[in-house]
Amino acid sequence: MTDLRAYQRRAIDELYAWFAANQHGNPCLVLPTGAGKSHIVAALCKDALQQWPETRILMLTHVKELIEQNAEKMLQHWPGAPLGIYSASMGKRQIDSLTFAGIQSVRTKADLLGHIDLVLVDECHLINHQEQGGYRTLLARLKEINPALRVVGLTATPYRLGHGMITDKPALFDAVIEPVTIEQLIAQGYLSTLRSKGTQAKLSVDGVHKRGGEYIESELQAAVDTDNNNAGVVDEVISRADGRKAWLFFCAGVAHAERQVRGIKAACVTGETPKKIREQILADFKSGALQALTNANVLTTGFDHSAIDLIAMLRPTMSPGLYVQMAGRGLRPSPGKTDCL
Repeated sequence: MTDLRAYQRRAIDELYAWFAANQHGNPCLVLPTGAGKSHIVAALCKDALQQWPETRILMLTHVKELIEQNAEKMLQHWPGAPLGIYSASMGKRQIDSLTFAGIQSVRTKADLLGHIDLVLVDECHLINHQEQGGYRTLLARLKEINPALRVVGLTATPYRLGHGMITDKPALFDAVIEPVTIEQLIAQGYLSTLRSKGTQAKLSVDGVHKRGGEYIESELQAAVDTDNNNAGVVDEVISRADGRKAWLFFCAGVAHAERQVRGIKAACVTGETPKKIREQILADFKSGALQALTNANVLTTGFDHSAIDLIAMLRPTMSPGLYVQMAGRGLRPSPGKTDCL
């Protein structure tokens, strides 16, 4: 396991120790955004397959970007890895000793995947606490094929709105392993400091109802997406930005995101943005051609740009998980960046 940081090596050691002490059950590895989850996954897979070549591993996630990132890191660690990618959105349907797959593409394909020994699930807080949904259905069927199947979850946020901790039954996971904290990673220089300031402009959620513990999106957007709010917010961000180079706005909905662009080189990404255009916008943001990016429910997970040094939270939420994921986009260190506002 070369080139791993001490806490990354510790994560794998603690995982093995947990398996040695527990004949059954599924642990969840909690790692802050920017801790290098994909490097830990790569080292773990390489180690398992080299020690036990018969092992079959399935790496599951919910977005194409994460499959690409994880597969890329895997091949960096182990150029000759027996790696297959099964993802309709990537146009690939390969199954190998180590298969990286999108849940939408394989949720009904347990029989095709066959005998799996270890399933790794990235962003595992998305797995339903109840025994329902794509992940639970697939995993239950894989466990019928191989009763000794083990699942390892990976997440920065081990809780789910309306359900509690990721280990609260009937959840899939039995224990949380936390090899390192955000505070430790900031102290060691692996993550950037986040600084927060109270804002002049306030977004009121008076009268906005909740469903399933979270604000109803249509009502939330109607409450916060007003000409008055938008003007005040943009003016304030510009006045406080103070030379910051890469700004990310989290908005309450598509229409809201599309209205936050003014006087700065900015663009908007939503779930409705065509794939090619979205890729071009993200590339322009990363190159510095765009200074600001607004989005609605798109860049909360799986989007990494270490230069982000300003995050504007324009989407009030009741979900601690969503809040941490949004704030986490600013945690990565970058040359010349002292902190993220």
